[in-house]
Amino acid sequence: MTDTLVTQGQRTHALSASTLAFTVCFAVWTIFSIIGIKIKAQLGLTDTQFGILVATPVLTGSLSRLFLGIWTDQYGGRIVYTIQMLATAVAAYLLTMVTTYEMFLVAALGVGLAGGSFAVGVAYVSRWYPKDQQGTALGIFGMGNVGAAITNFGAPMLLVAVGGAWQGVAQVYAVVMAITAVLFFLFTKDDPVHAANKASGHKHPSFLQQLEPLKNLQVWRFSLYYFFVFGAYVALALWLPRYYVGAYGLELGTAGILAASYALPGSIFRALGGWLSDKVGARTVMYWTFIASVICTFIMSYPATDYTVAGITGPITFNVTIPLELFVALTIVLGFFMSLGKAAVYKHIPVYYPDHVGSVGGMVGLIGGLGGFVLPITFGFMNDVIGVWTSCFMLLTVLIAVALTWMHFAIQRLEKQRIPELRGPRNLPELEGLKG
Repeated sequence: MTDTLVTQGQRTHALSASTLAFTVCFAVWTIFSIIGIKIKAQLGLTDTQFGILVATPVLTGSLSRLFLGIWTDQYGGRIVYTIQMLATAVAAYLLTMVTTYEMFLVAALGVGLAGGSFAVGVAYVSRWYPKDQQGTALGIFGMGNVGAAITNFGAPMLLVAVGGAWQGVAQVYAVVMAITAVLFFLFTKDDPVHAANKASGHKHPSFLQQLEPLKNLQVWRFSLYYFFVFGAYVALALWLPRYYVGAYGLELGTAGILAASYALPGSIFRALGGWLSDKVGARTVMYWTFIASVICTFIMSYPATDYTVAGITGPITFNVTIPLELFVALTIVLGFFMSLGKAAVYKHIPVYYPDHVGSVGGMVGLIGGLGGFVLPITFGFMNDVIGVWTSCFMLLTVLIAVALTWMHFAIQRLEKQRIPELRGPRNLPELEGLKG
């Protein structure tokens, strides 16, 4: 897939630039996790309205991944990445000029273009590396998710620095995004596959041809995995500051720092997940991810409960509540395994669909991103209707159990069709050509 004349230095340069750009994009994409709380107070929003507000950028970022991925396959990641970042910078700046809830939602749709950068980066980066290094490379690129931690940790301090006005935070983010776009265009090159296609006059596959692999059920199964490992990651990165403020009564600055402690391992260990997927197999990493995650969310879903027991000398009352320290520790463990899982899912795509990385990666990213859109709204709705803070983790426990069950039985079914000598810990869950 990659030009044999490509040097390791060129690959590293492309990967570094893409990862930096993705980090900035992800920071902008999750900006409402902090400024949204200020806007909620300003407009007097309910939890459901707040959930919709913080999730709206995720909707655009998700839906845009499919066509941005296809355009990257057709026109190259360098130009698509640059245009996408410039458009997001404009939207982030215009956000500061709106005053009504409805217009905030419209502006948030524009800011959400930042999330589409993932599909562009996956297609661009994968074309610089051979198959046996793509898991590690895409894992490193995916570390750009740390942008969520940067926002959760840094935006509250920036908010203080600009006098408490959320508009100042959005303006700073817009300027940084615009500068990043210009620098990316100036200091990167077309990927070797796109450059070779331009030199040879190769005709790009049509939009419909790029969508052909989406007929495979396998693509949709990968999408469900990503709905949790990425979608739920984004949802919790957006929701946890609100959760800490409401459930534990913390100040916004403290809540942002604790939310960052979840978002950080959910990002930086993605490279480790890619490396492990190359070494021990994406299948093994996905099992680790789902089993550890369902344990964490099951514990976190237990609501604070008062019990009264009929004692010998009278009623005995006691309370069971997850201590803040334990809850924070569980979020860190959860973020770590979600980070591994994100890399494992994307290890599959350039292997099975080398000529459709943009479209397949875009669809998987789209469904995963929709998790980041749907789940915060659902969390807010469940808060308003059920009235239990931990209901969000109850929902996640069910979601993980479904994904784990489907993956296990799909692997068991396909194992029966596998050639014995091809079995091994580094093999992917399916053989090439078996799309189930």
